[in-house]
Amino acid sequence: MTTATAPTATAPTTGGRSTGQKAKRWLSTNAIRIYAVFGFAYLFVPVAYTFVYSFNDSGKSNLNWRGFTWEKWSNPCGAPDVCPALANSIKIGLIATVVATVMGTMIAFALARHRFRTRTATNLVIFLPMATPEVVLGASLLALFLNAGLNPGFWTIVIAHVMFCISFVVVTVKARLAGLDPSLEQAAMDLYANEFQTFRRITLPLVAPGILAAALLAFSLSFDDFIITNFNSGDVNTFPKFIWVSSLRGIPAQANVIASAMFFLALFAVLFSQLVAGRRKA
Repeated sequence: MTTATAPTATAPTTGGRSTGQKAKRWLSTNAIRIYAVFGFAYLFVPVAYTFVYSFNDSGKSNLNWRGFTWEKWSNPCGAPDVCPALANSIKIGLIATVVATVMGTMIAFALARHRFRTRTATNLVIFLPMATPEVVLGASLLALFLNAGLNPGFWTIVIAHVMFCISFVVVTVKARLAGLDPSLEQAAMDLYANEFQTFRRITLPLVAPGILAAALLAFSLSFDDFIITNFNSGDVNTFPKFIWVSSLRGIPAQANVIASAMFFLALFAVLFSQLVAGRRKA
């Protein structure tokens, strides 16, 4: 005689629990995307504000929206002193970049390729300007220039910018040298190339992207610096200093035009370099 067994009842899955599980799975899958959206919004909202207000039909103050106009883009030098300040920043940035890139590259080669007694101490000294607060660095340089009998001005800004840009150039170029395959240089010498030919045809082309990146970084740091420049500028006006002075009465829309143009120029340079690098790999 067989006995029938009653089927076991399974508890039905509630709609709320399944919805909660789906929400958790969706959140775990898209958490990095959500974080990226908020991160990019945090970074680019000020840039978007600057770009939008470059079209503001404003007077001396650019705090309130008064209408759309192309006038500020057609005449970016319309505000007093904005273009001379921009020219000073570009001149200082170019001079500081060239000097810092040349000196920093030589220091990077010395630290990466040679062993000498003060190598560790030199590495420490190179990192000090990067670790020192800019307020302390700017005040110290001002005291140094005054004690040396140098009046703050154009060239004191250049000297100060070269000093802190060298550290960033050394770190960038040294990192590129650390990833360089030494067997390539050895192969060139095995094919009867002397040291100069090996450096010019093998080493320099391989290190050139790192040197270019260091130069671009040095120029951006020099162009953007305000604290050290403000201590050592005297009567010389730079673009960051112009922005700071103008903020007391309202930054003119022409400053937004120049800032937006610099941003899009840098963005174009990055996209162009990525495109060229992608074609080379292909």
